[in-house]
Amino acid sequence: MRRIPVAARLALAGLITVVALAVALWPRHSDDTATVGDHPANSATTAALAARTAAGLTQCPVPAADAVGRGPLAGLGLGCLADGNPVDLAAALAGKPALLNLWAYWCGPCAKELPDVQEYARRAGNAITVLTVHSDPDEARALALLTDVKVTLPGVLDPRAKVRTAVGAPAVLPVSVLLRADGSVAEVVVRAFAGVDDIADTVANNLGVAA
Repeated sequence: MRRIPVAARLALAGLITVVALAVALWPRHSDDTATVGDHPANSATTAALAARTAAGLTQCPVPAADAVGRGPLAGLGLGCLADGNPVDLAAALAGKPALLNLWAYWCGPCAKELPDVQEYARRAGNAITVLTVHSDPDEARALALLTDVKVTLPGVLDPRAKVRTAVGAPAVLPVSVLLRADGSVAEVVVRAFAGVDDIADTVANNLGVAA
């Protein structure tokens, strides 16, 4: 067998090295090549922004400069569904009676009740703060349902049902919590409302707010 000259072998080795480098540096366009814009975190952020934009929710109440949160919700912070920003719940609700409507996307009676809660809030005006509390971690489905039923009330995400636990409500939905201006609980309503007038009567009887 003839042996390949040393010079030829060195040339061949050099050629192989050049080809290997060219293959390694060649730009790829396959489906598993991720660009900055395709990063899962970026995609999730974009989807969340789109869902919030579609829902068009009212911003959550902002605490007054001298507000002090009291009552069972003191120190409880939750994310606002409108923008994801944290909300000091007791401080944001301080100084005015409040109706907290606890619900979840999978709760049929909740979906039926939400438009009535929104209509009640319209009738009551500034006399009371009305806030929805999504008691489930799935924010995307919460926003999708609110978009479907055209409810734009301010709301917070409560993935661990902290509000329900704080006020001692049972593990059922819907539940409505009526808070006095000082943050104390006036009533926990463990049922679905029968309509806007039922909400108005219940609030008037427990908080003295007419609507």
